[in-house]
Amino acid sequence: MHTSIDVFAKVRDHDRSAVLAAAREADVLPYFHVLTSPAMPVVEMEGAERIMLGSNNYLGLTGDERVMKGAEDALHRYGTGLTGSRLLNGTIPLHLELEREIAEWMDTEDALVFSTGHQANLGVLGTLLGPADTVIVDSGDHASILDGCLLSRAKLRPFRHNRLDKLEKMLQRAQSDGGGVLVVVDGVFSMEGDIAPLREICGCCERYGARLMVDEAHGAGVLGARGAGTAELLGVADRVDLRVGTFSKSLASCGGFVAGSHEVIDYLRISSRAFLFTASAVPAAVGAALSALRVLRSEDGPPLLARVLENAERLRNGLHERGFAVVAPQWLGDSAEVQSAAPGLRSDAAGRTSIITPIVPVLVGDDWKAALLWRALYDAGVFVNTALHPAVPPGGAMLRTSVMATHDAATLERALEVFAQVKSSFEAEHGPLPGPEPS
Repeated sequence: MHTSIDVFAKVRDHDRSAVLAAAREADVLPYFHVLTSPAMPVVEMEGAERIMLGSNNYLGLTGDERVMKGAEDALHRYGTGLTGSRLLNGTIPLHLELEREIAEWMDTEDALVFSTGHQANLGVLGTLLGPADTVIVDSGDHASILDGCLLSRAKLRPFRHNRLDKLEKMLQRAQSDGGGVLVVVDGVFSMEGDIAPLREICGCCERYGARLMVDEAHGAGVLGARGAGTAELLGVADRVDLRVGTFSKSLASCGGFVAGSHEVIDYLRISSRAFLFTASAVPAAVGAALSALRVLRSEDGPPLLARVLENAERLRNGLHERGFAVVAPQWLGDSAEVQSAAPGLRSDAAGRTSIITPIVPVLVGDDWKAALLWRALYDAGVFVNTALHPAVPPGGAMLRTSVMATHDAATLERALEVFAQVKSSFEAEHGPLPGPEPS
């Protein structure tokens, strides 16, 4: 009798099983820790109060009374779930209002709402691209972008992170591929916290006749005078063909969207399998996202946008002063090339503009050191995220910190003091951590 290989064999002996077992044994596994309070600047987690520096709740709107009321009103009016797809019985007026207001916010003709941000990337890329096409991606792009590219079966041409010369080389090679060409980049990269050079990327795409899609998951609700993201900040919104985003960060809910021309959005509405064949988002999530968007677009929005970037600068500078290896402020170009009304920008005497996004990674280097440092911070009352190989290159382990507009100065100062104390005792036992680059 023929015996086939057990398809479950890989779960018993995969390449990370030994590392995971050792991390669990040492009690330094930094994942799946249980939150027992709302996602606020200070949270209750596993029986202790901890300063939250690991959330994407950039504007702090998950605790806003208006956003919670939007969710509550939707829950009471439409119930706990819609039990069907948008195509059939799952569309409610809130969806249509949200899509209209996203299109206004993004200054596009139309928008389409998905049940998750991951589905938005799958639904757009898996529908617009096919095996005859080429998709060019930044090596730092979010995993959902890669998943969408693989689903499409388009020819995948990655280029080194934010390297315009490598992008141009991929565009040159794509000329002989025969199909359509789409370039896809994050506006703000989720691990590094840096910004894609969209002005230059737009120029490259225009020279080679390629379309451009920007994932604004970490830029929308953070950057630009209206918080519409990196493309708005850099003044290229009208040169970007599609912008994708999520509700799970600044918009304090769960879901995703794509904004662009009416003809593309309408095609996705009737052709995207990730949209057509999944249940509509629960009404409370749609109501919360719509309310959060309205807060952002109200007179209360600009102060929130300013505060989150001020907090990012405070955290970054404080970590740098305490001897940690953190990102440098990113130069965006001459102030005349950047949206001058956007909050959180800094200009030097030469008129060059820089920014620090709310994602402030701390380079550690070694995976085990990163896990041990994470645990020491956790025990001292500060929660951060940890990025280990293969999420980052070998030797590139980091602690990913992030701030909210609702962090106050005293809380951030307390967190910085914890970092300093932990660093001193950690280095005495485990050796030096990477130091900062000169400012």
